[in-house]
Amino acid sequence: MAPVGAAALLQLGVLLSALPTQYFISQWYGADSAQRIQTMERIIVWWSSFTKSFLSLDAWTDHLKLWLSKTRNWYYGEKKIENGENEETAHSYFAESTYVRSPKPESVRFSVGQVIIHKRLGYSGVIVGWDVKAKAPAEWLQNKYPPAKQYLKDTPHYRILINKANEFGKSTAYIPEEEITIIMGLQV
Repeated sequence: MAPVGAAALLQLGVLLSALPTQYFISQWYGADSAQRIQTMERIIVWWSSFTKSFLSLDAWTDHLKLWLSKTRNWYYGEKKIENGENEETAHSYFAESTYVRSPKPESVRFSVGQVIIHKRLGYSGVIVGWDVKAKAPAEWLQNKYPPAKQYLKDTPHYRILINKANEFGKSTAYIPEEEITIIMGLQV
């Protein structure tokens, strides 16, 4: 007789449990066939969800990564924020805010999701973030804006996801409001 593998034993166990399961469902969850079908569908959906959550290698990998990140933060301590900044402003350079800013101030004319075109360089893109005034490291701002253009630091700035069809080379840009125009009817 050939040895029986674990997969074969599992299949045999599922088959042998099918008859008692059907009997249990017919006795406890209604006598008519519509109720039994509805109950079986709920069981199948639950089993599918269970297998995706607990019997999947990817799910366990994600659980392990989450657990390791929490353990690492507990062991080494939370990441310290320099210069007394709070968590909301520490990681918010280049219109990448970590919290929802609502309502949008009136000084910010354009909204996330609008399609734009750069007035000088001609590329198109979508607005994915905004700042009331430029939020970037000081040395970046000094390199970006010469003395004659220093006033631009205090105007609204937008993070743009650039349309790859433009073959511009960069995937995002951080630009002041005066350099963009909204386009209607263009999809990116």
